[in-house]
Amino acid sequence: MRALVTGGAGFIGAWLVRCLHEQGAEVRVLERPGADPRAIEGLPVEWVEGDVRDRDAVRRALADRDHLFHLAGNPNLWTYPRTEFESVNHQGTRRVLDEAARRPLARIVFTSTESILVGRRPGGPIDENAAPELEDMVGPYCRSKLLAERAAFAAAREGQPVVIVNPTLPVGPGDRNRTPPGRMIEAFLAGRIRGYVEATLNFVDVRDVAEGHVLACLRGSPGRRVILGGEDLALSAFFALLSAESGIPAPAYRVPYAVALAYAFCAERVADWITHRPPLASVTGLRLARRGMRFDCARAREELGFAPRPVRESIRDAVRWYRERAGAGTNSARGALACP
Repeated sequence: MRALVTGGAGFIGAWLVRCLHEQGAEVRVLERPGADPRAIEGLPVEWVEGDVRDRDAVRRALADRDHLFHLAGNPNLWTYPRTEFESVNHQGTRRVLDEAARRPLARIVFTSTESILVGRRPGGPIDENAAPELEDMVGPYCRSKLLAERAAFAAAREGQPVVIVNPTLPVGPGDRNRTPPGRMIEAFLAGRIRGYVEATLNFVDVRDVAEGHVLACLRGSPGRRVILGGEDLALSAFFALLSAESGIPAPAYRVPYAVALAYAFCAERVADWITHRPPLASVTGLRLARRGMRFDCARAREELGFAPRPVRESIRDAVRWYRERAGAGTNSARGALACP
């Protein structure tokens, strides 16, 4: 296998690169200018710098490849400027798929997200049969990812061998780019979380998500999506596990949704106008969690053989990794309220 991994230095991408390398693949990574390569440092990987919005850069990166894993995108629920969601997540995906259509690729794996599958009304566990509509999307991140997923399905209908994977919230070691779950864990370990908003979320080990990408490539059916998820946990239960593994007390104060939403709205305005740094709480995350984020991951188990490890093990390894980084003076966690 000669694979191109876009976003190969990201949280999931770096573990995917390792997984592919361990299976004997020849891996090339396409990463944005200025991306941090330390997550895959020491691996015999070809590093190509370029933007997925740059058609020529994508074309060069795809040269002589027979497999494509498209992970590159902005995974945050808030960003500055907001237009980056559309330009990177949606238009960037269209550029990549357009160029991929020019090559005889054996398989394309597109990384979507569980967030777009969450309906307006809380209900039972969500599975791959969900039919999300644009008007159901919460915020520009979800809209951009739904449009990108639709482009992937359209490519599959036109004959491209595209498999779509929808990871839930990845946790575990190696989150150098500080994804939303990672920032929450980091803030908890720094003792800076005083309150939380109760919500049910689905957590899965990032290393298992990486393996799930490979399984989707080898066993997945083009034109179908598969949810790569682990365990549904209330946020209070997640903090209880963090507390048990770290020895740090779990936050004691359960904050009402309306209060948290007002806090998140203000935090986002400060981020928009002053700091240009991600707020600990996002309006999008709160509204998603309010809808209920429980998932049925049977398809991944039955069709791919996906078998994620217990989340407690993921948390234990994450705690160890974050503490090693803190010892090196890299802990920059902040915040007083935890919510998705």
